Amino acid sequence: MVEMLGLFTETSLVELLLLLATFVLTSLIGIERQVRQKSAGYRTHVLVGLGSCAFTLISAYGFAFVLDPDVAIDPSRIAAQIVSGIGFLGAGVIFKGRDVVRGLTTAATIWVSAAVGMACGAGMVSLAVVLTVFHLITLFVVAPAVRKIPSVDRNRVLHITYADGRGVLRQVLEIATTMGFSSSILRTRRTGDEQKPMVSMDVRFFGHHPLRNLVPHLMDLHGVESVIVRGTDTNSDDDDAA
Repeated sequence: MVEMLGLFTETSLVELLLLLATFVLTSLIGIERQVRQKSAGYRTHVLVGLGSCAFTLISAYGFAFVLDPDVAIDPSRIAAQIVSGIGFLGAGVIFKGRDVVRGLTTAATIWVSAAVGMACGAGMVSLAVVLTVFHLITLFVVAPAVRKIPSVDRNRVLHITYADGRGVLRQVLEIATTMGFSSSILRTRRTGDEQKPMVSMDVRFFGHHPLRNLVPHLMDLHGVESVIVRGTDTNSDDDDAA
């Protein structure tokens, strides 16, 4: 009677162990996102992993006691639906604004959590463990090393000329920060005359996005007269004016 109710079956111990493995592995993935204060943190990743594992287990074992032994079942059908469903959840954490896309890594980790859960649910714990290890190595070891590779924009400086006294500098820094750039002002000097006071400024911007994405937004600011991209040597004639 107890077995008919589904409380305990011959696969219950295996199912519990696989759910436990899913919980541990997805917790490692979720903690990394939580520490980085991402939109989808610990709870989301653990629940996605456990849900994927549970669906996979249901697909594999859930119908064994209600179907005739001669009836063939296809456990991969529910697994395929998990993949489709996770796509919608991942899309919900992706944001786009000012030519900057955010949330792609978090969306990818949700996919990984689902894959870990499905692997555990299918009994492929070794695959789930290796997948989790590779995921953490990618985020904690490889990604920081890749960020240190010099980019084309590393030695470039923006020479910005703007109207003085209109709060243009504050707007420039706000836009740069919003787009994921940090800035270092190298030098400023006043130009123009009393009727039209201007300021010329050399700024170095640091970010993971191409500098060319920032220039059009700065040029759209009211009060900005010109934006020139220069190399390290600000006296170089090899400049790109915008």
